[in-house]
Amino acid sequence: MLIGLDANEANVANRVGSNQFAFQVLWQLHQQDKRHSYLIYLQNQPLKDLPPANKRWQYRVLKPGFFWTQWRLPLSLYLDKPRPDIFLTLGHYSPRFSPIPTLISIMDLAFLKFPQTFLKRDLIKLKAWTKSSAKKATHIFTISKASKADIQKHYGISANKITVAYPGVKFPQPSSKPPYANYLLYLGTLQPRKNLENLIKAFSQLSNKSIKLVIAGKKGWLYQPLFNLVKKLDIQSRVIFTGFVSDQKAATLIKHAQALILPSFYEGFGIPVVQAMALGTPVIVSHNSSLKEIVGSAGIYIKAPFGPKQIKQGIIEALSLTQAQKKQLISQAKQTARQFTWQKTGQTILEVLNDITV
Repeated sequence: MLIGLDANEANVANRVGSNQFAFQVLWQLHQQDKRHSYLIYLQNQPLKDLPPANKRWQYRVLKPGFFWTQWRLPLSLYLDKPRPDIFLTLGHYSPRFSPIPTLISIMDLAFLKFPQTFLKRDLIKLKAWTKSSAKKATHIFTISKASKADIQKHYGISANKITVAYPGVKFPQPSSKPPYANYLLYLGTLQPRKNLENLIKAFSQLSNKSIKLVIAGKKGWLYQPLFNLVKKLDIQSRVIFTGFVSDQKAATLIKHAQALILPSFYEGFGIPVVQAMALGTPVIVSHNSSLKEIVGSAGIYIKAPFGPKQIKQGIIEALSLTQAQKKQLISQAKQTARQFTWQKTGQTILEVLNDITV
């Protein structure tokens, strides 16, 4: 059986959540599946760290790249040989037209729940193309029960057509040398739904002026107000923006932080949270979406409405833990984090592929 894969989400240099999901799934399928052959569709030549081509794993690069899923990919699926028996997209957008069964991967529906946090041009495409892809899909993969419930609610898709494939945790060994002294860490893309403006406001109100806030992650959209706010509050010396960090640097930042904080209005999963739990760093997360599901009782929660007051309370609670309380929380968090592995992610997806291709 020949399986086609749209792997463009994985074929980028600086990978964040959805890119990491696609990249790790590629490798798991490459390593675990000894039964099927794969044809990987890309807009650009595969990066060197993608799985190597072999007899059962081939790459097909299609040009040009504009509106790729809307016409270029469908054209290839209809005309080029060999034609896959099924097609899996490691992202929201399936080919607009397809002569074969298609499966898609939806990380979350944040654009429907918090549309004001997205650029208008991105929002229009996300709403139209995701809905169309979901309605046509033979099956949908998503990354949490919370996201599955959202997909059922917004698109009216039955539960048996949606499979939760939790992301895993994988990172290099962190350096033993702390990059900074005494800091809180946010790790993720700089975008409005991450609630970073309220985080910065809450941080500025802490009575402890010796602690720093490290904000690590690439610039997404509508990020400039964050820099303006730090300047306005006159806390430039205490807030550090690192930009995108490598996996090695991310692991080191997490390991040595007083706590990792994710005050998001909504998360499909939250890979950095599980990484922190695995590395023994306390986590402070919003009590919403999938974060309740993956953290359970192993973290500190920010309560609704997730404003500066609630975030400040969460930080104070985390920093006030006794050594015994912190030890117990970390032990529970490490145990919880062991549930999430990329091997399980691959197995879950492969089981569905096997069922469909029988």
